Amino acid sequence: MIQSLTDRIKLNNGTSIPGLGIGVFQIPEEQTAEVVKTGIVNGYRLIDTAEIYGNETATGLGIQEGLKATGLQREDLFITTKVWNNHLTKQETKAAFEASLARLQLEYVDLYLIHWPGNNAFEAAWSALEELYDEGKIKAIGVSNFQIHHLERLFSFAKVKPVLNQIELHPKLAQNELREFCRKHDIHIQAWSPLMQGELLTHPTILEIAEKVHQTAAQVILRWEVQQDILLVVKSIHSNRMLSNAAIFDFELASEDMARLNELNENLRVGPDPDIFDF
Repeated sequence: MIQSLTDRIKLNNGTSIPGLGIGVFQIPEEQTAEVVKTGIVNGYRLIDTAEIYGNETATGLGIQEGLKATGLQREDLFITTKVWNNHLTKQETKAAFEASLARLQLEYVDLYLIHWPGNNAFEAAWSALEELYDEGKIKAIGVSNFQIHHLERLFSFAKVKPVLNQIELHPKLAQNELREFCRKHDIHIQAWSPLMQGELLTHPTILEIAEKVHQTAAQVILRWEVQQDILLVVKSIHSNRMLSNAAIFDFELASEDMARLNELNENLRVGPDPDIFDF
């Protein structure tokens, strides 16, 4: 379990990833560079973007500005981006990666993910990721929004095991079976939308626990995830919110409070269902 904002978790290929990062999903391109820079200045070392977000260029600019403002080196940061899997051929996937790398103004990315499993058409894309990984252009490769059956299909042909599966995960969507499957296969889980796009911030049970431990509802939810060794990507455009989201390492939720939060699970999504989201 991570103990600070800069703590890293070792992945199955030996690469280490910060446990808590800044995500730039749905952040307008004109705001993204400042958000990324502010995140780095505020102590965040993981930046998560994607081709489909349309803000990789601004993310790259923010990375450069953040490094300049802090004096950090490129290797101090962990940068994730994703390929929008639309029945891509191997060459199309490689071209998409090179385009992302150019927009980000980087020589390598730390983690490259297949964004969605789509209609189970990811074999060629994964082969491309493996080759880019072998070439050293990517430090680690993984997937996003993969269910158990998608991972089983991936295992049938993959030469390199994914290090991570980034999925929607929050108290109302605990993903217990998928988490246990990934744990058995040494694949880390990283949560996107850990606050359920803000819908959980007014939940009575969460507010009651927050009052008890003298923390915000968001801090309670993020702490619930951290205590289960779930990696996190949290979106915020405000500096004070970034700092608040990171202030989750000086308290611990009691077992009874963890149990109450676990009981909130309804397998309820705010994002698409990977088994229905066909593109």
